[in-house]
Amino acid sequence: MKYPIGIQTFGEIRRDGYVYVDKTALVYKMVSEGKYYFLSRPRRFGKSLLLSTIDAYLSGKRDLFKGLAIEQLEKEWEEYPILRLDLNSREYKDESSLEAELNRHLESWEKIYGAEYRRRATEERFLHVIENAFEKTGKRVVVLVDEYDKPLLQTIDNSYLQDVYRSKLKAFYSVLKTQDAKIRFAFLTGVTKFGKVSVFSDLNNLVDISFDKRYAEICGITEKELKGNFDTSVEDLATTNNITKEECYKKLKEEYDGYHFSMDSDGLYNPFSVLNTLSSKQFSSYWFETGTPSFLVYQLKKTGYRLENITKESLSSDVLNSIDIMDENPLPLLYQSGYLTLKGYDSRFGEYKLGFPNKEVEQGFIKYLLPYYTPKVQDKSSFAVSRFVQDIEAGDSESFMRRMDEFFATGDYQIMGDLEIYFQNTIYVLFKLIGFYVDVERHTTRGRIDIVMQTAQYVYVMELKVDKSAKEALAQIEEKEYAEVFKGDSRKVYKIGVNFDSKTRKIDEWKIV
Repeated sequence: MKYPIGIQTFGEIRRDGYVYVDKTALVYKMVSEGKYYFLSRPRRFGKSLLLSTIDAYLSGKRDLFKGLAIEQLEKEWEEYPILRLDLNSREYKDESSLEAELNRHLESWEKIYGAEYRRRATEERFLHVIENAFEKTGKRVVVLVDEYDKPLLQTIDNSYLQDVYRSKLKAFYSVLKTQDAKIRFAFLTGVTKFGKVSVFSDLNNLVDISFDKRYAEICGITEKELKGNFDTSVEDLATTNNITKEECYKKLKEEYDGYHFSMDSDGLYNPFSVLNTLSSKQFSSYWFETGTPSFLVYQLKKTGYRLENITKESLSSDVLNSIDIMDENPLPLLYQSGYLTLKGYDSRFGEYKLGFPNKEVEQGFIKYLLPYYTPKVQDKSSFAVSRFVQDIEAGDSESFMRRMDEFFATGDYQIMGDLEIYFQNTIYVLFKLIGFYVDVERHTTRGRIDIVMQTAQYVYVMELKVDKSAKEALAQIEEKEYAEVFKGDSRKVYKIGVNFDSKTRKIDEWKIV
């Protein structure tokens, strides 16, 4: 079986015999029932391939769709002029970058349809390209935009360029509304949907299907599609890894499934990770390794966000569905970028619960955060975590605390900011990492952090204080009876009190009983 890893051209996949998960019934539904659409999905989720599929369909390339669902649905197979804009291929670092990219596309269209307005503003040139294409072909125009938000995401820490790019894109896309009579279909995709001073504010006829149950499966791989298209490949993967096919399906689900873009829809697998796993016959963090979410970390640190709240907050669909660089809550950005997904819905208040979609994303994201919250352990992070876990599993509580002491002692405090948030976030990241290998529970309320770690032989109950004493921390464990639940347990229970010093920003002392 040939896997289309990195191949985003529908025609190449079909002509060269790569496996294709048939999404054409949904493509037909979209094109036949509407005209202007917007879809946000995480990177590497198949947006570019979807646009390429629509491009081939509305170019009338019927031969490419032989054997697919749309072959039976479509009877006309008309050819329309296609204007496809891809903003993914450039680094946007100054005022001229976006203008240059738009000009590049405009020039290629003008070569085909005429260029009598080459010296005008980009939006005016775009308008005339549409008019010329319509007049030259006698057919309404199809406009496809891939990664419309790339310039905005690359400059999320630069408010000036954000304003410049928003203004430019807003003027450019507004042409679609003014040329409505000459447009057959328009589809814009991106990772995020920016609100407030939106680039789509003049294009108020744009239908956002990002939350639409009808199109929830238009990108990604469902459980049914995985088994229907890749069952033999999964069997080979299982054999290579010395596990049963059932165990293999379970592991694929744990690692790569769990994306929900509508609460009532089935979970979706990340297609990029699944294809790479089946091709290499190895489980790994393929999606996360393809890009570093530096803009996400920037937003988390800029807003002083408490990491422990990532999977605790509930947000309305309106909040989740648009972001703005001035927002104090970075969760919509995390959701739209694919690091969080829908986990539950409270119909009474119209609010969604969020969580990590799968193991690949959770582990990758937490590991990525570690150097940002404890900068000087960057080169030692995997080593340190493994040693922490070894100490816990060996019942060596004293060695564990010494390592924890060293962990805090390496921090670059000039960039840590607010003490309480620094301490909370560092603890969150550290114990999240440990929790991937050891059963760790964190019960957090205002003013205290309780940590319980469990192995087959040992239980650790920890209380952490700031500017008090280890003795007081231990006393709270006793007073609140945190360890009582393990009273009849055969495992050895360690009670650990820790005090964190705000002046040195290090662990001041600890006591173990």
